Amino acid sequence: MAKETHLRLNRQTVLLGLIKVTQELFPGEDLTLDYSIHEGVFCKLANSMLSVREVRQICINLREWSDCDSLIQLVGREGGYYHYKLGNTLIKALYPANTRSSKIDNFRLIPFSPGFIIDFTEIQKEGVKPFTLPQKLAETYAKTKNWLKNLGLGTVADVNNYIASGKSLELLRIAEALQEKEISDIADMIIQQRRAVKMILISGPSSSGKTTFTRRLSTQLRVNGLKPVQLSLDDYYLNRKQIPCDKDGNYDFDSLHALDLKLLQQQIKDLLKGKIVETPIFDFLSGSRTPKTRTMCLGPNEILLLEGIHALDPCLLPNMRRNQFFKIYISALFGLNVDLVNRVPTTEARMIRRTVRDDLFRGFTPDMTFDQWDSVRKSESKSVFKNQEECDVMFNSSLLYELNALRPFAEASLDKVPDDSPNCDIKERLLNLLSFFEPMDVSKVPFNSILREFIGGSIYAE
Repeated sequence: MAKETHLRLNRQTVLLGLIKVTQELFPGEDLTLDYSIHEGVFCKLANSMLSVREVRQICINLREWSDCDSLIQLVGREGGYYHYKLGNTLIKALYPANTRSSKIDNFRLIPFSPGFIIDFTEIQKEGVKPFTLPQKLAETYAKTKNWLKNLGLGTVADVNNYIASGKSLELLRIAEALQEKEISDIADMIIQQRRAVKMILISGPSSSGKTTFTRRLSTQLRVNGLKPVQLSLDDYYLNRKQIPCDKDGNYDFDSLHALDLKLLQQQIKDLLKGKIVETPIFDFLSGSRTPKTRTMCLGPNEILLLEGIHALDPCLLPNMRRNQFFKIYISALFGLNVDLVNRVPTTEARMIRRTVRDDLFRGFTPDMTFDQWDSVRKSESKSVFKNQEECDVMFNSSLLYELNALRPFAEASLDKVPDDSPNCDIKERLLNLLSFFEPMDVSKVPFNSILREFIGGSIYAE
């Protein structure tokens, strides 16, 4: 977890310096740290666009500040914040930083209208890794931000005020209606392209709500006379002894080549031609396929649906026409910031979702969830995030009220972390983040809500 941008002291130090130099260059303007992108953060001014030349000047001043090895004074901790003093600039931060400006990670500023990306991608000996501008991710965030702006919601405090004033039901209805409309719009897009589209591919990181999203999308498609038939990538695992190993000699179950790609590709081709196939069934206990198979055939009003971490990988089905696929990427891209320069990291929101669900329904203690998180994140970085821009549409599964709703559940789960646990720092960090959210009653949360996947009561629970 030390690799998370918001948890690296050196990266937090850069962000403090960025806030300082931007205030000095643009007095009267407010810098906002909006959302994470790969190994970086998208930033902009709240009320105006930045030119390429201005971004370049910010970078120059930031490097000069770090070269001066200036003192960063920790004034204290209060109200959930670390309070820092950088010269005459006072900054509140959710996460700690170093005390000298020279102690930073390498960085670059990439102009990305209307602002820039501060990128921490590690530089290799041969130079800087190529950077793919996240156009679809940015468009999805922009849509979320526009919704929030239209609703008069800018920060967590605005949502808290809704709840404190007795309007939590109104907030809940709006949030759920926004998602239902989005899912309905995606279904309409698929129906409009039905002549070419033969298959829906869905991918996203852990705790994105893929299961509920897939069920709700299927319902919307059936309303339009189209029935999705699901095929599981998990059933195409090779027998355990055939699975490739990672550099440490462990089975690499997250590798694309842990799947029987030849069989998968042939059976999908046969299904799309209307043939009957016998799909495999994988037994995870024995680590091998069972002798039994599933008979599958696609009818005239049926469409194939494939969901998994490799679903958007172009190498999964390389010899098929791209227009036969409709690719969907789903993630919980939490849109609200605590304040302009303190964002709520999407990984924290997903970790809270997963901690609650694991504790309530999967028999995993919070310590067990935290111990697995590094492996989960490595898998996402390797197999999920790199293909997110391959999608036709990106769906934001976060809800305006979700951390308010999750707070009581999460606090109860985190209370189970013993005082001598090596994960106490994670517990305290998550509790601190949750303290900014006013708790709300969840009894009126719809039973088809994505949130129900994590707190229980879903109509899709089996």
